[in-house]
Amino acid sequence: MASGKVFLDYVLEQLSDRLDLSYRPMMGEFVIYSQGKVIGGIYDDRFLLKKTKSALELLKDTGNIQTAIPYEGAKEMLVADIDDRELTCRLIEAITDDLPEPKKKR
Repeated sequence: MASGKVFLDYVLEQLSDRLDLSYRPMMGEFVIYSQGKVIGGIYDDRFLLKKTKSALELLKDTGNIQTAIPYEGAKEMLVADIDDRELTCRLIEAITDDLPEPKKKR
């Protein structure tokens, strides 16, 4: 099932005042970038984030770690609660910090 642009727009609207996010459509879904780094995506109208050490530590304190697999054969990802803007922004910041800088294109 492909994701709708309406849900993507909702996610970006919720977070755009705090974060500089961008996206790219990919096979009916959307890949989400923060500072040029892939941090997650919109899959089947769910906002999923990469599992990193800092993100798991942050969620462990809340006691609310939900995961999902975006598509068959993919790694498990964290389900972001987009209605909890504060936590979602902190998660994205932690994930962005954990990920390596993108490789420069030649």
